[in-house]
Amino acid sequence: MPPPTRGLGPRGFLTDEEKKNLPTVSRDLLLRILSYLKPYWAQFLLVFVTILLSAVLGLLPSIITGRIVDEALVGQNMQLLVKLLALAFVTLSASQIISVLESYINAWISQRIIFDMKNQMYDHLQHMPHAFFTSEKQGDIITRMNTDISGVSTVISGTLSSIVSNIATVVTTLSALFAMSWKLALVGIVVIPLLILPTKSVGKKRYQILTDAQAKNDEMNQLINETLSVSGSLLVKLFTREKREYERFVAVNEEVTQLSLREQNSGRWFRVLMGMFTQVGPLLIYFAGGWFIISQADPALTVGTITATVSLINRLYRPVESLLNIHVDFTRSLALFTRIFDYFDLENPITSPKNGRRPDVTDADIRYEHVSFSYDPEKPLLSDIDFTVPGGKMYAIVGPSGSGKSTVVNFIPRLYDVLGGRVTIAGVDVRDFDLSYLREQIGVVTQDSYLFNGTIRENLLYAKEDATEEEIEAACYIANLSEFLASQPEGLDTMVGNRGLKLSGGEKQRLSIARVILKDPKILILDEATSALDSITENAIQDALEALMEGRTSIVIAHRLSTILKADRILVVKDGVIAEQGSHEELLARNGTYRELYETQFRQILDYEDEKHKT
Repeated sequence: MPPPTRGLGPRGFLTDEEKKNLPTVSRDLLLRILSYLKPYWAQFLLVFVTILLSAVLGLLPSIITGRIVDEALVGQNMQLLVKLLALAFVTLSASQIISVLESYINAWISQRIIFDMKNQMYDHLQHMPHAFFTSEKQGDIITRMNTDISGVSTVISGTLSSIVSNIATVVTTLSALFAMSWKLALVGIVVIPLLILPTKSVGKKRYQILTDAQAKNDEMNQLINETLSVSGSLLVKLFTREKREYERFVAVNEEVTQLSLREQNSGRWFRVLMGMFTQVGPLLIYFAGGWFIISQADPALTVGTITATVSLINRLYRPVESLLNIHVDFTRSLALFTRIFDYFDLENPITSPKNGRRPDVTDADIRYEHVSFSYDPEKPLLSDIDFTVPGGKMYAIVGPSGSGKSTVVNFIPRLYDVLGGRVTIAGVDVRDFDLSYLREQIGVVTQDSYLFNGTIRENLLYAKEDATEEEIEAACYIANLSEFLASQPEGLDTMVGNRGLKLSGGEKQRLSIARVILKDPKILILDEATSALDSITENAIQDALEALMEGRTSIVIAHRLSTILKADRILVVKDGVIAEQGSHEELLARNGTYRELYETQFRQILDYEDEKHKT
């Protein structure tokens, strides 16, 4: 009996969690599952035919064995013996070949269905709103994409085919048994309950041990992930906790080992018991058959018939046991599909409208009209946000941490949609734009630059796949990356590592800026884009950013005074509203929120930089 997968009990048992979350069997659910099988109906039909042929052919070696005993051995007919042995070999080989064919077709069908479902899931998740990825656990997303959908293979090639195969085997075997001797058939069937009862009893005990072992394995995996990751191992070293963590690992590993030994020992005696019970049926048949022949209670009964019956009855036990657990396999299969469909049914509120508009947004005004928004209905974040960014101008947004600055700019590329009011570009509500066209016009550089695990070139080409070498080099030059690239043996083909870990914060940020430069958008959003840069690097690319923003409508979320001072207008966000707006001098004169930010944040940074220049 194999150990259960995560969240599943052994065959024949539903876990408490599974019982609690039993799927509702409905006609719509079954039809939806069948819709994925429908394109492969011809292949399924071929599978069922091969299963039936295999079941029928599987009977012949046992029946031929009976003839060998009665006609060839008892009749001392060597020629017939050779013919019957050859026939048995041929039927056995044919049965095996058909089983291989059935297995291949089954695997092909299940893999094609997985292919279809993964494509559909990936496409669906790609178009889910940004809010989905900020609230959903990444592990859950990966589990649905890989583990759950891959589990469909087990349903198709395992559960479905197993049910059909077991039914075919049981029906054909029982037919053959009762055709040969209904009396011996009844004797053989009597032993079946002896196989089922210990399976249930031992299975429950093993399930509890396996559950405990799984929990300890999870604990050990968590310890490994935490202490052997890049950040975790660094923390262990800095606090010299190697010995303590090793002792923790040894303790958990010991518990896992003991539980594994208990599970294996319980299974060993179970296998011995099952081996004994599987011999009871044949022994009873030999006894009953011997009594029928010796007492002449059944004159038609032969030794060959007894031999064939014993062979067939052994073929019957395992399929019967599997069929008794059909409800468990069926329930788990439906639960698996239900989990997958739950993701497919997630609504995407941010979609491209039919015949979405594509207005020219060059030097276009961006208008916020009484915008309100909240992530939690009980905790409003923004209310009555109302301002206009004139085309070609650069506005700076400042405010305390958590005031909603980033949320304000996220409405422009529709990472979120407003709950009240509207945001327009060139007089058109962003919700009426063709979504792809809208995002093509916008360039965003965030504080946390994300890079794919590839080369610098590949990360740059993500902005423009057909960019020429000259365009790439020009973008890198503007972003002040040329000197860094020249120092790398591989140049543009330098690997950046997972999430860009091989680059410094400043190098990652400059690469992110070069990527936006290569995109050449009409609207720029810089969300603290220079926060990861030192003063020298920031100054080196500040002119490039200003040149990039020239003639483009730009919104900058900034914490550096040097950036803010270059803005055409400053917006101060506090407590979900535009508390103040104006020029640097105007806002200082008001002695309000901006003045407070200036004295506590901007001024400190400015004084620090002045001191650095003096030294």
